[in-house]
Amino acid sequence: MDAAFTAEQDEMRRTLREILGKRCGPDEVKAAVRTAAGHDRELWQQLARQLGLPGIAVAEEYGGVGCTPADLALACEETGRALLPSPLLATAALAVPLITALGTAAQRSALLPALAAGGLTAALAVPGPALSTALALTGDNAPGEWAGGGRAGGVQARPGEDGGWRLYGEAAQVLDGHSASLLLVAAHTGGFARSRTLLFLVREDAAGLARSRQATLDETRPQGRIQLRDTPAELLGADADNATDEAVLAALAATGRTAAAVLAAEAVGAAGQALARTVEYVRQREQFGRPIGSFQAVKHRLADLYVHVQAARSAAYYAAWDPRQGGLALAQALEALRITAGEAIQLHGGIGFTWEHDAHLYFKRAAADELLFGPVHRLRAHAAHRAGLFTTPQEKVAV
Repeated sequence: MDAAFTAEQDEMRRTLREILGKRCGPDEVKAAVRTAAGHDRELWQQLARQLGLPGIAVAEEYGGVGCTPADLALACEETGRALLPSPLLATAALAVPLITALGTAAQRSALLPALAAGGLTAALAVPGPALSTALALTGDNAPGEWAGGGRAGGVQARPGEDGGWRLYGEAAQVLDGHSASLLLVAAHTGGFARSRTLLFLVREDAAGLARSRQATLDETRPQGRIQLRDTPAELLGADADNATDEAVLAALAATGRTAAAVLAAEAVGAAGQALARTVEYVRQREQFGRPIGSFQAVKHRLADLYVHVQAARSAAYYAAWDPRQGGLALAQALEALRITAGEAIQLHGGIGFTWEHDAHLYFKRAAADELLFGPVHRLRAHAAHRAGLFTTPQEKVAV
């Protein structure tokens, strides 16, 4: 394994940091999240034109950059530093891999170039608070019960009279669900006789689709509630009669592994920036005639935070190279971000507890991401289960 970054990766990091430094300060972030879209559309288009950011995960044959997950993780580390509100995670890390893995040739040709150019954004909608389960981060997604399982709740799909599909139900916690141009909806079909979980494409102007933005803990992670009332949809894939949910669930799990590595890098970027701002503050803030950063107790706390952040960064970089380690890397990164953001508030003193200061934004990001993709102890428990740490010797022999 060669852990060194290439010249192209270093240049991408430098350019992205320069753009975000000019366009994504704390005041700009707060202004962007209060727009209807929840992000700065002009900045999103600039990132698409200059860096091809939305197309990092899209193959070159579809107009993308064709980079590896490591490149996407590196870019998200920089967006995490700035707490950038953008459709990057929902579009590039969640929707694009699913369309690439499951879509027909016609669907890939129609959707991926537009997604790579930044003109089309997408969101993955799963029912209830089940995103981490659907992506197989905190438990197996094989049964598909998180999608409704033929019972009341979830999203249900049935064949329409026109040869298409009709969807019913709602999803309440959809990243960028209120503003995405395209929705990938996980829905249950087949009833009890042939229970399956499949993915469907729903356009933003589809009849019977109602969307609203939700109030969330972290405004930089805008979420929407979508309601589907006899909504026309297109199956993601070729043939529903021969489709099985094994392929869909496997694609969701693979997407989850890559998304976890990307999220880990993003959390590391946020934790590193929170630590850097805290170090800068304690160098300037004086008490008893000297900077508080000169006190030994403060130095020890900052040293511990540095170790947390660097360990999480190493884990995130390794997961970017081997996404199978994404769950563990995400757990370590979210924990590092939560601890670092909490200590940042404490070390900033009275000002750190106020809404005017930006320290609370990092703490909210840590808490909200753990609610969406964790919690940390479940991420670790599932990774340990998959590694066979809880398997008895007899069970290993039986396998």
